[in-house]
Amino acid sequence: MAVQTVAGTTTPSASPDLGPAAALSCRECGERFALGPLFACASCFGPLEVAYDLPTGSPEELRKRIEAGPDNIWRYAPLLPVPADVAEKPNLNPGFTKLVKADNLARELGVTGGLYVKDDSGNPTHSFKDRVVAIAVEAARAFGFTTLSCSSTGNLAGAVGAAAARAGLRSCVFIPHDLEQGKVVMAAVYGGELVGIEGNYDDVNRFCSELIGDPLGEGWGFVNVNLRPYYGEGSKTLAYEICEQLGWRLPDQIVVPIASGSQLTKIDKGFQELIKLGLVEDRPYRIFGAQAEGCSPVSAAFKAGHDVVRPQKPDTIAKSLAIGNPADGPYVLDIARRTGGAVEDVNDEQVVDAIKLLARTEGIFGETAGGVTVGVAKKLIEAGVIDPALTTVVLNTGDGLKTLDAVSATSQATATIKPSLDAFRAAGLASA
Repeated sequence: MAVQTVAGTTTPSASPDLGPAAALSCRECGERFALGPLFACASCFGPLEVAYDLPTGSPEELRKRIEAGPDNIWRYAPLLPVPADVAEKPNLNPGFTKLVKADNLARELGVTGGLYVKDDSGNPTHSFKDRVVAIAVEAARAFGFTTLSCSSTGNLAGAVGAAAARAGLRSCVFIPHDLEQGKVVMAAVYGGELVGIEGNYDDVNRFCSELIGDPLGEGWGFVNVNLRPYYGEGSKTLAYEICEQLGWRLPDQIVVPIASGSQLTKIDKGFQELIKLGLVEDRPYRIFGAQAEGCSPVSAAFKAGHDVVRPQKPDTIAKSLAIGNPADGPYVLDIARRTGGAVEDVNDEQVVDAIKLLARTEGIFGETAGGVTVGVAKKLIEAGVIDPALTTVVLNTGDGLKTLDAVSATSQATATIKPSLDAFRAAGLASA
């Protein structure tokens, strides 16, 4: 099947098996299109997303069906654009990561209503990107692609490389040339092609968009471009898991990091679907977006009361969030305002402090994106914006081992001593 960039330019030769997915729908004008490798509306150029024929019947029966499923995202296959037999195919089976009740961190921040960390560093390549890539792989299979690709700030490159290797597909991924070395190695180790582009993420993304429209890109599935409607649905599984792990109830408040903004918008979509299906009680919840000060276009727009997000040139240690022109930025603003949330940012020093705070209180070593969410949560609690008496969930989307440079200068050995008790006593480290 030829790769297309705009809906309506081609019709798939056969209806793909993507489970309950019924069509692609434009988020702006609502026009619907046949399922295919499309991401922009042919009428208004708005973004496309997956529309479903969701299950009908008893919510209790659906809950039981989900709970009887595998301990990964495929327990939610009836709500995702994947074939019914997806769990039997070779894939990385991400998801159902820990929801940690963070009592120590709660005491530190003055939270009394219950604080949880959704720790997605437990995924196969140690970031939430395994979720979105797993869904995109199924779309790539359905559309007959032979090469899996992406533009990436690091975590996605590793997730694509690993998923392609497991699925028996070729991979070729593109990253900014100056990423953290840990992410470069993790992306390269899976044996696919890894290409550094001189420039930032937005430059990389523009290059990939050009490649899709060129004959060189024939047969290539770019998970976050021409497969983006399917890819984005993987983030809904965070919403599903959080609600199930809370006993099938919505959190009162959730803090989500913003790169492109897709994760936040799809978490909201996931909450809304659970409400529609009767799986959770319909009650208010607040969504907060978190950015790094050095790349905070959505935060700046929110604070200024704007509906338009002005692009910024990224300059932050939180490179996984360093997208200066976030595609879903306007939708993030809508959701934050509709739910009574907010979008806030923290500087690099606050990011590092928050990484160490989470590690010191809960034994979770988050990457810089996790430092951003914890740092923003702390800032908003102290400002009285986040209610400390309500149930709050904070996302940690990746493993701190990928971003060691951020904390290495202040995280060294306490002392170096000779191997003797006298030397240990002299160092003043013996307990009283």
